[in-house]
Amino acid sequence: MAVPGPVSGWQTLKRNAVLRGKKTPKMLTRKIKLWDINAHITCRLCNGYLIDATTVTECLHTFCRSCLVKYLEENNTCPTCRIVIHQSHPLQYIGHDRTMQDIVYKLVPGLQEAEMKKQREFYHKLGMEVPGDIKGETCSTKQHLDSHRNGETKADENINKETSEEKQEEDNDYHRSDEQVSICLECNSSKLRGLKRKWIRCSAQATVLHLKKFIAKKLNLSSFNELDILCNEEILGKDHTLKFVVVTRWRFKVSYFCDVFRRNTVPASMSKLGKL
Repeated sequence: MAVPGPVSGWQTLKRNAVLRGKKTPKMLTRKIKLWDINAHITCRLCNGYLIDATTVTECLHTFCRSCLVKYLEENNTCPTCRIVIHQSHPLQYIGHDRTMQDIVYKLVPGLQEAEMKKQREFYHKLGMEVPGDIKGETCSTKQHLDSHRNGETKADENINKETSEEKQEEDNDYHRSDEQVSICLECNSSKLRGLKRKWIRCSAQATVLHLKKFIAKKLNLSSFNELDILCNEEILGKDHTLKFVVVTRWRFKVSYFCDVFRRNTVPASMSKLGKL
């Protein structure tokens, strides 16, 4: 039986070089089926893919915004873990999760385009103008898909992106093309003075947080956190858009709805907000 002799240093170096140069594609890539991660990108309430993803701040479970808001109208616990979100105002402890929504749109082919199409059809059915943000998002999605289909290089995509951003800045209309709403704010608390100009007109995509900052600046308050904005005697979450409030709180009953803002849980103001 032959006994192998000692391996020289040159042979060892040569063998290591061959191993380093060997390709192992199976170790570099790994395919995962969408079915395997569906549990992480679907809403537990509707069993569909997350749309307008909203996360509970207490437990970080995520749901569709419309599903979660409808659920919290009669409950104050998380649908997944049953933890109490808040005894009386659970809607204040949920927030839009843009990161999760971006992940869902990137993982599910065609989902974003389908959702934008549904929203456009919804506005056309009601005879309403499609908001500018939905138009812009649809165009950017289409351009992104076309660039990949045409095999454009990354450098070309960066150049086109910079050009489109510069053009967008030049044509920026500060949301004037968005659906507009008119709001009347009336103070009825002795702790706060009323606004000189009660009526304001702004984009329906503006959030309750924008209103808080606006009111705090007009009243020279040290912090906008001292204010709460209410609709039908219910405190609104800071991430709610005015469009969302119109649809979910007033439900298009009439052309305006009542809204109240207060300071340190003491009622401070009543307003009417309506579409023009």
